Amino acid sequence: MIFETSSRLPDFPWDKLAPYKQKAAEHPDGIVDLSVGSPVDPVPELVKKALADAADAPSYPTTLGTSAARQAAVDWMARRLDVTGVDAQSGVLPVIGTKELIMMLPTLLGIGAGDTVLIPDLAYPTYEAGAALARATSVPVADPTTYDGPVRVAYLNSPRNPSGEITPADDLRRAVEWARANDVLLVSDECYTEFGWDEKPVSVLHPDVSGGSFDNLLAVHSLSKRSNLAGYRGGFVAGDPTVVTELLAVRKHAGLMVPSPIQAAMAAAFADDVHVEEQRARYLRRRAVLRDALTDAGWEITLSNGGLYLWASHPSYDAYGSVGALADRGILVAPGAFYGTAGERHVRVALTGTDERIDSAVKRLQD
Repeated sequence: MIFETSSRLPDFPWDKLAPYKQKAAEHPDGIVDLSVGSPVDPVPELVKKALADAADAPSYPTTLGTSAARQAAVDWMARRLDVTGVDAQSGVLPVIGTKELIMMLPTLLGIGAGDTVLIPDLAYPTYEAGAALARATSVPVADPTTYDGPVRVAYLNSPRNPSGEITPADDLRRAVEWARANDVLLVSDECYTEFGWDEKPVSVLHPDVSGGSFDNLLAVHSLSKRSNLAGYRGGFVAGDPTVVTELLAVRKHAGLMVPSPIQAAMAAAFADDVHVEEQRARYLRRRAVLRDALTDAGWEITLSNGGLYLWASHPSYDAYGSVGALADRGILVAPGAFYGTAGERHVRVALTGTDERIDSAVKRLQD
């Protein structure tokens, strides 16, 4: 018996880092792993309390989610993103982490062989993998509006992983107009939206971008980065009620339900901004010291205006050469080639290390 679904998917890139990780781990002071954007700071106390208080949950949750979780998401968008008018009943849906949603979205919407999905030319690998799972064709583009041909779905990501680039409102508006003119579903992955550094990210659902209509638009939001809840697997998708309703109908059959205690934790996290500002301060400090240390050591930092990464290059190395040079100092980073050919001379340096590990990396770069 042979199953070959995995053969349609791109290689899992992180496996290629194993020898560099081993090399970095040989450093006398241990490895500083800045390769993966996995939060290391504490889960907020109010979130842990909400989870514990909701722990007695013997019944099945609903795919639609609790009204408290959906309303908290709607209120957060209005308060933090200036996005108003999202219907808490038909315009928002909790998901089991946004990677799950992005991976499954083409399949859930019936997109398949012969269909085209546009992904950013520098992109998190799951956009490509989700299209491949559905047997659709993914095409990397710098600007989706320049693509000539039929398209079913186009992804945006701002602030972008890996480069930290923030898409200007004018470019978002132009993409919205293009999507509606060509009947394309425009999906904006906005999981880093609370972490704009040099400028403030704008949601595709913002009225200045969307024109007050959510037609052809979805925005995807996660608590993994904002609230250090990557281990909880909680997020939501919001936007075009017709598309959200279709996702709900299909997800009901698949049993894709966010556990009730996690939804209670989500509601508490989205209702509180204090812990987010505390986390922003941590990342800002780490960003400043790492950026200075890399620059002083001969690296160039480009873009990196938002998100949890520095997009770095060195004139002496390509992506893997850079990974090797830093691994010699016990610092593990991700090669930009993981994210597309546009990243072949860059590395992505995550800010998700403890203060002690970040300071250790800075000292090694200075030495």
